[in-house]
Order: sequence, then C-alpha cells, then structure tokens
Amino acid sequence: MKKLVLSFFLLIFASGIYFAGGLYYGWIGKLEQVGSIQGEIIPDRIISQRTKIQNDASKNLGVKEPKQILFGDLHVHTTFSTDAFMWTLPMLNGSGSAPMSDACDYARYCSGIDFWATTDHAEASSPRKWKQTKELIRQCSFASNKEESTDVISFIGFEWTQVGATPSEHYGHKNVIFRDLEDENVAKRPIAASGVAVNALRNSTSNNFQLLGFLDLKNFQEYANLQAFLKEAREAPSCDASLPSNELPDDCFEEARDPGELVRRLEEQSLRPIIIPHGSSWGFYTPPTTSWDKQLKKEMRPEAFPIIEVMSGHGNSEEFRPYRQVIGDIENPTCPMPTDTFLPSCWRAGQIIEARCLSEGLGKEECSLRAEKAREVTANLGVGFHLAVPGENSEDYLNSGQCQDCFLPAFNHNPTTSVQYGLAITNFESKEPQNFNWGFISASDNHRARPGTGYKPVDRKLTTEAAGARSEFYRGYLLPSEEPKNSFITEISREELLNTNAGFQLTELERQQSFWTQGGLAAVHSEGRNRNAIWDAMEKKEIYGTSGPRILLWFDEISGPELNPMGSTLEKSENPKFNVKAVGAFKQKAGCEDYAMDGLPAEKIDTLCGGECYNPSSERLKISRIEVVKITPQINENEEVEDLIQDPWMVLPCDGGDGCEVNFEDPDFINDGRKSIYYVRAIQEPTDTINGDSLRCTFDAEGNCVEVNPCWGDYRVDSSDQCLSKEEHRAWSSPIYISKN
Repeated sequence: MKKLVLSFFLLIFASGIYFAGGLYYGWIGKLEQVGSIQGEIIPDRIISQRTKIQNDASKNLGVKEPKQILFGDLHVHTTFSTDAFMWTLPMLNGSGSAPMSDACDYARYCSGIDFWATTDHAEASSPRKWKQTKELIRQCSFASNKEESTDVISFIGFEWTQVGATPSEHYGHKNVIFRDLEDENVAKRPIAASGVAVNALRNSTSNNFQLLGFLDLKNFQEYANLQAFLKEAREAPSCDASLPSNELPDDCFEEARDPGELVRRLEEQSLRPIIIPHGSSWGFYTPPTTSWDKQLKKEMRPEAFPIIEVMSGHGNSEEFRPYRQVIGDIENPTCPMPTDTFLPSCWRAGQIIEARCLSEGLGKEECSLRAEKAREVTANLGVGFHLAVPGENSEDYLNSGQCQDCFLPAFNHNPTTSVQYGLAITNFESKEPQNFNWGFISASDNHRARPGTGYKPVDRKLTTEAAGARSEFYRGYLLPSEEPKNSFITEISREELLNTNAGFQLTELERQQSFWTQGGLAAVHSEGRNRNAIWDAMEKKEIYGTSGPRILLWFDEISGPELNPMGSTLEKSENPKFNVKAVGAFKQKAGCEDYAMDGLPAEKIDTLCGGECYNPSSERLKISRIEVVKITPQINENEEVEDLIQDPWMVLPCDGGDGCEVNFEDPDFINDGRKSIYYVRAIQEPTDTINGDSLRCTFDAEGNCVEVNPCWGDYRVDSSDQCLSKEEHRAWSSPIYISKN
C-alpha cells in the first residue's frame, strides 16, 4: 500500500515537472496558424453600386473623368506579431487568437475596404510564418480559385520594427509592401531590425512571461502557446551578415541595422517594394532629441521612402510644435520650463517629488532642491523616465509630455520627428541639397487582424490597441511597484533602466491607453480596381490619408487647362494656383448591409465585426473648411524650422452637405523665389470619436490640468464604455512640391 501511495505521488510530481517544463519551454504549446477564410467574394453588384455612388458624387462636384478613389489599410497585424499575440492573453482581457484569415474576412465584410496589407513584425517571423503569410494572402486574393478578385486587393508586407536606445541610433518603424504575390517578387524572408526590439525577443532571458500559466490555470494552454511562439521566434539561425541578401538561405533570420541597409538588402534580391515610415513621433519609444535629420543623409536612402504614414491608431504624427521634451544634447540634457501649452514630463516629475516633500513637513528650500534633482534625473533618462519616481502612478503625470492642441496626437508626441519637421529640413552635405518628398497616407496599425477599423466608433477594445490587466492582481504582476511613495528620486542610469525593466513598464503602457484611437485609412486615386492600378497611384503619390472616415478629396495645381494632382513635383515661372474639392463621408446606419449578413456566418459577424459593419446611409457629413499648410524647406542650415511651417497658412470655409470646392493662389511664390510645399486638410463636422479627448483633463480657472480621467484599457473601464468625444475628422492630401523655374 505504501508503495502504491508513493508511486501515486511520484506520478503526480513527475506530471507536475512535465507540466511546468512544458509550460516553461513550450513543449505543450501550439503554434499560431493563419486560420481559414470564411467569406466569399463580394457580389459584383455591390462593387458596381459603390462605384456608381462615388462617380455621381465626383461629377456633382465638377470632377471631369474621375478616377476611382479606393480606400485601404496598409498596416495590419495578426497574432503572428508578438505584441498582437500578447494582447490575446486572458490576463490582458484578450479575446482569443486574431489569425490572418480574420483580416481578410474583416476587410471584405466588416470594414468593407478596397485593399489592405498584412505587416506583421519581422522580428517575430519564422520560415513557417512567412510561407503561411504568402499563402493566405494569395487565398484572400484568389478567393474564386480562378482569377484574382477585385473586390478586395490584398498585399504582402512586413514591418521593420526598429528601436534605438539613443537618438543617434533610433530610426523608427517602416512597413515594407510588395506589389506582386509570386515568390520571386517577394522577399525571401522578412528583414528584422537589429537592436533593442530583436534582442528583447530573441536573446532575452527574462522569466516575466514563462510561468504565467500558473497564475491562470484555467487558461494555461494560452500561456503555453505563448512559450511556443517565443521558442519558434528564437530558433531560426541568424543569417551571415557578411553575405548579400540574395545569397542567404531562405530559413535564416536576417537583420538590417538602419534604413540604408534595409534598402540595400532588398535591392540585393532585385526587389523594389514601397517602404513606408510610420509612427515617427511616437514618444513612448522615441528617445528625446531624436530628429529626422540623420535619416535625410544620403547613406540612409531617403529617396527609397516615398510615402509616410501621417496617422494611425497610435495617434497623429503630422504637426510640428516648438516645445521639446528635453533640451540640449542627449548626453547632457536639461528639463525645459513649462509654458501655457506644454508641461514637460520631467518638470512634472519635479512637481510630484516637491509635493511629496512638502507633505512630509520638510522645508521649501529642501523640497525645491529635491524637485530640481528629480528634473535632472528624469531629463537624463528619456524613455522610461517615470520609473525613477518611487511608487509613481499614471495619474500623477496629468497631461505632461503631451501636445495639448494637436488633433488626436501620438502619446508623448515628439515634434522633431513629426511629418512637418521632416518636410521643412534640408541636408546640405552634398552639392544638391536633399529633402524628403513624401506622399501621405493613414492606417489603422490594428493588432487584432482588423483592417480599416475607423468606420464606426464601436468595440473599443478590439478596434483600438486598448489592452490591460483583467484584474488588480494581474496588474500588480505585470506592472509591479516595489517602492513606496517618497520624496527621494531614484538615481539610475539610462543603461540600467533599459536593462532592468520590461517593455510594459518602460513605455508608460497604461497612460498610452487614452491615446489609442481607431486609426485612419489610405486613399488612392486609381485608374482601375486592381493591384497594378493601386500601385501606380501610390508610386505617383496620387494618394491621401484620412483619420478614419471615407472623405473624398481632390487637390490640384492649375496650369491653364492642365491639372497637376496631389503628389506632383513641379517647376513654375508664375505664382501657383490651386483647386480643392472635398465631399464628406457617409453617415452610418446601425448593423450591417444584407450582403455582409449573407457573406459571413452570423456568429462571425458578432465576434469579428462586433455586430457592426460599414453600413453607409444616403446622407453625408459636412465638410466645414479647408485648411492649407505651406512649408518652405530650409535654404541654409541656420534657418529655424519653426519659421518655415505655416499651419494653417490659409483657412477657406465650406458650406453644403454635398461637398465643397475652393480655389486659392500663392501671391508671394515668385517674389520669394524658393521651393514651397503645399498640402490641404479637409475638415469634417464633429462626430463621436473613441479616445478623442485622450486623458480627459479637469482644468482649473487658469487652464491648468489638475486631474485626469484616463480611458484605461484594463478592468477599470468597462469594455462597453467607448470613451467618446466629438472631434473633427479630416483628410490630408499628399503635398504638391513646387520650385521656381
């Protein structure tokens, strides 16, 4: 009997060891798959009806021989991406896997967009994932198994997700999109970014997530799957960096340290994709004092990046502002003084320490010294600065570090990596000064396989990046705070901070939640409804971005009978004249159109679309005004960027719900004699917007934010609360670039 009992306990112990080892090492985890597409091709009559309605709107506004305006999303993640996989976990309120097949169905039936691209992070890719990605996109494109469908055009892509620890080595994220679907016309393997991001994924020895299943035994399989995910990402052998990309085996893990090397490696494979920078001003991962200047250098191949993403679900990166998060050299920065419109986060850290000091009964002089020390330490740290304040919490920082007068700004918006700053600077190192020449788009950057999420302000925790712990217990595990609140700043170096803290803590994940919106759309003026026509429009930069709604926009320079469309680069010997036409997006009806209800199972409509699809009424929203932005790039390196950006340069009122048309001229162009860049924003009447009011400040009589009510992504805000406010959505035209002849 004793032997039987002992054998029983030994069996239980061995099972426990196997279970623990399996959870830890990924032995029992299942690898994420692309899933199965459920929706059929959209009926031709639906596509024809959409085309006719748009043509009628175009012709009513006087557009002669209108091209089709097609709307799409070129920035979409599935659970092949690490962060997307993380958001599926039960402890983070995850709703389960978001496979690539869902993205195809969502584009067809939920958002009803015309084209999309999958852009999972290269840093988490593997030979298996890349093979399945290509196969799934082909299935989505050839849903009839005969010829390529034209209801939804699907593109293959990946994201090069670069993060630098210091400004000198930070280049940011780029999406790489391929026109064709055949193996020979697509990269052999996604190319990852060397540095912080890939090291954290492939080389980290952190145990933070390896034993999660023991905290949530009911859902242990999900955490075992995470371990399998991480194990697969780490198993691919690194490529030989000394070999050209075309000579490398297909199954190795390839890296590029900077944008120039990324372009070179793609060219070595005889590939010419479109590469799109995005999230340029996201301050949660951009070291303070980072600027576009180093990416304008010849070796970084700025000409290979013809399009930039102005806005995504992570916020708007368009607008330049004169404030700075810190000032001076990054190796010896100082904390700037607050202004009426900007409170530096490092300054707020000093205020927090000083208030604590005074509440402890210490003298004003001592507390002032401690505040000054806090500003010094946090300014030096940059990203993750808040962790130097003992026992800190998100609400303590109020609206510090934020652009207070930008439209849906990126969190901790960094002005010197904004789109406007990039257009205003010039590289004078060569005989021919170098400038960026970008076309504009927007995108969702959705991480739940949902392209084109901005059609209705619904389903906040699936159509935005809102995520967080499902209870206080899990929040304490994911964001531990070991230090009690006190009035002494923690002195720590930037290197120590980066090496000892997980990403969740470094990036102010909780405060970010209030800045995540549903994102925008790319729009193309296309000669036809097929991949080649869409690609041609992108190459010509006859493209624009919207903050989500399907606003119709035309922006042309008028040269006699000839119209030069948005994206043009011209030389003029006379003052330029411009024409703008814009039509508001359709107001939306509840529910889904009949074709969607017929095309997807009812359960899929509920779980994937949240019961709500793009469902236009016959009534359009009004365009209230057209804003014109003029930028004159530097002609010498001593010119201040702030003086070169006129935003807005002109404001032209609109009236009427069927759209508006305005004309304007630059009377100073010839006299000024310098290159000028013009683009327009079509501003739509206010509508409900998720997280439009970001931190939801309470202001005192002097206009200071004294309390915040963030729209948390965790258990503290109910999923049914969409955190709505009325905001003026918009469309950004691509610029027209004009030099004096």
